[in-house]
Amino acid sequence: MKIGIIGAGNIGQAFAKHAVTTGNEVVISNSKGAESLTGIIQQIGKGLRAGSVQEAAEADIILLAVPWGKAEQVIKSISSWKGKILLDATNAISFPEFKPLDLGNTTSSEIIASLIPDAHVIKAFNTLPAALLTANPQEGAGHRVIFYSGDNSSVKAQIEDLLTKMGFAGIDLGTLAVGGKLQQFGGPFTAKNLLKLS
Repeated sequence: MKIGIIGAGNIGQAFAKHAVTTGNEVVISNSKGAESLTGIIQQIGKGLRAGSVQEAAEADIILLAVPWGKAEQVIKSISSWKGKILLDATNAISFPEFKPLDLGNTTSSEIIASLIPDAHVIKAFNTLPAALLTANPQEGAGHRVIFYSGDNSSVKAQIEDLLTKMGFAGIDLGTLAVGGKLQQFGGPFTAKNLLKLS
């Protein structure tokens, strides 16, 4: 399996650090190009390589970790999303107020999913700050919880397996409409650092 990362900020780098431990090929990208990622590649090390946004989007599972305002542009720049699994780590935030955007009764991930109806969107990796995501997911007898939600049960099972291999404990919150509302910025699970005991 190939894992792609679109967005090489703090969240993308934290995800990459754990993704390389699964033994899968991991490609990280940003809008500036592969040459700008040399330092990140050296820091994370074996198993990670830099590529273009299009290369990252050719993976089986793709993490989208870009600012909300750039998400639609990035998504539309990809030639095909058919059959792909997109992990949506974006947060719909207004700046400089740093408040949730008013999306009405729609969740941010439902908006993402509407842009790529031939892909499978899973909301994940958006509730914790990068410093916690970067840290060892195992603390004492517990594993750090990553919440996720989505509309396809078999795809969610794949993500649960990936999270386990990365050392996290996955908790399924349901559909994008229900779980996505719990997870998105301003929801009850924002910044909640929980451990699941083994």
